Amino acid sequence: MCQLFINADPSLWESVTRSLRIDGVVTSIRLEQYFWLILEEIAHRDAMNVNQLITKLYLESLDADHDISNFTSFLRVCCARFLSLIADGQLTRQTTGSLTELNAAKLLENERTEESRRSLSRTPTNKNSH
Repeated sequence: MCQLFINADPSLWESVTRSLRIDGVVTSIRLEQYFWLILEEIAHRDAMNVNQLITKLYLESLDADHDISNFTSFLRVCCARFLSLIADGQLTRQTTGSLTELNAAKLLENERTEESRRSLSRTPTNKNSH
């Protein structure tokens, strides 16, 4: 199993800092190269570039009153959730079809159901009942 991860391209975990402007303020974001690639994939689906996607996520997070004190962690989780939805069959990696056109409420419900199912399958059972 470990060879799958150990023998991956080392450039994927190299940190890359990109400068961008969010709401008129220049800032920089440091993420591993792999996350930049996933953000590019997500942005491409909605005909945006990565800077536009990040700006949109940032502003929508503010509108939703989220604590975005660690915005880079939020971006990593966005990437992981995107890949998890693909792994669960809720999305495909096709490059057509905007994410904004999806039924987010239904996807979130399916995601919670799938996580509950996985959680239950990890729970040890007591085989020594009397």
